[in-house]
Amino acid sequence: MNELLEKIDFNADGLVTAVAQQHDTGEILMLAWMSRESILETLRTGQVCYFSRSRQKLWRKGESSGQVQKLVEMRLDCDGDALLLLVDQTGVACHTGRRSCFYRAWRDGALVEIAAPLVAPEMLYKGS
Repeated sequence: MNELLEKIDFNADGLVTAVAQQHDTGEILMLAWMSRESILETLRTGQVCYFSRSRQKLWRKGESSGQVQKLVEMRLDCDGDALLLLVDQTGVACHTGRRSCFYRAWRDGALVEIAAPLVAPEMLYKGS
């Protein structure tokens, strides 16, 4: 794991961008940030763990919603400044209740919603 961490170009805040992609369909699910600690936690447990910039702490995907991501493979880009996480996503990935956070598209001069929520957001976090 040290070899991987040495190759990552963390930003001034000690974070690296991470893109989550469904391993079997190629669907891009979300973008988040990871710290050294969250990377180690992810590799140790197999459950994806990010760093929440707003809460300034580790954020284990699905800890409050149950919508977990199991790591299939972690990849590092050529510059070392971005990770690609191939995951097996349980349920939705977006806090809006959509499968993907990328549910809006610029089409014909307008931003349009291309995916409706699959789960009401208040239902995702009712136990938290």
